[in-house]
Amino acid sequence: EIIGMAVQRYASAHTSEITVSSIDIPSDEMKGRIIGREGRNIRTFEKLTGVDVIVDDTPGVVIISSFDSVRREIGKMAMQRLIQDGRIHPTRIEEIVTECQKEIDERIMRLGQEAAQEAGVPGLHEKLIQLMGRLNFRVSYSQNVLRHSIEVAHLTGMMAEQLGLDGDLARRCGFTHDIGKAADHEMEGGHPAIGADLLKRYSEGEEVVHSAAGHHDDIRPDYIYTVLVAAADAISAARPGARRETLEKYAKRLEELEGLVCGFPGVEQCYAVQAGREVRVIVDPRDVNDREAAALAREIAKAVEENLTYPGEVKVAVMRETRSVEYAR
Repeated sequence: EIIGMAVQRYASAHTSEITVSSIDIPSDEMKGRIIGREGRNIRTFEKLTGVDVIVDDTPGVVIISSFDSVRREIGKMAMQRLIQDGRIHPTRIEEIVTECQKEIDERIMRLGQEAAQEAGVPGLHEKLIQLMGRLNFRVSYSQNVLRHSIEVAHLTGMMAEQLGLDGDLARRCGFTHDIGKAADHEMEGGHPAIGADLLKRYSEGEEVVHSAAGHHDDIRPDYIYTVLVAAADAISAARPGARRETLEKYAKRLEELEGLVCGFPGVEQCYAVQAGREVRVIVDPRDVNDREAAALAREIAKAVEENLTYPGEVKVAVMRETRSVEYAR
């Protein structure tokens, strides 16, 4: 009865995320400028942002594609600014992408603060707020994880108050239960364990830490709040239309591909593109010479063959760039 009442009291809208963004361009002549001489502009843009830029016969549109929605947002913002600016060349692309990355970092912080306020969870550590903001760009079975966290916070709080428990503490437990999803590509382990570790590191209470660690029944629930969070989490995820499994599997496969490649020595960045049919690997030129880059491409291809399951073939492109900068004063 209490669960049913909480669901009835908290009715939230649901939106499904997509993996591509369309950008309108003023004329088809702009497509040539985006591509640049011998493709140098589009190559620079894709290398800096880690997205795919699709320039095809569709009139008046350029498409930005990436499974990682933070990257896609940076790519979309940067491309729109470049089109408005009109000056499209590698140096300008680098300046604008750096600007956009900084703005997205600020927006992530703001989103985290607004979400904490909406969920009624004051006094979170700045780093935890930033991680919560990142969840706005993360989807789980196509469900926006930040909206899901706010939903779980409200449902947990309502059920706790009906049972005569501390509603504020319950909301805190519910709000932060999935925080591990914001860092699971950087740290080893599942998101419950990573979340519990992060919350402990930033001095959250035992009930909050335990709710993150135990909301998928991985450990014995020592606190009633963990049981309530698990119930609220299941309710939020089970709503009709809340989840679609295919997108989550697809994103997980690409994250595994990137995770595997990033483990090789000398790799600075790597981006899975073309729906996982290509992985672009950017290496540090001081650590990897031209001969080693060719050997690295072979090693990565072999590791992908041995460790991952994928349709078709995966192209491994290792990029090594040396820059020498001097200033005339």
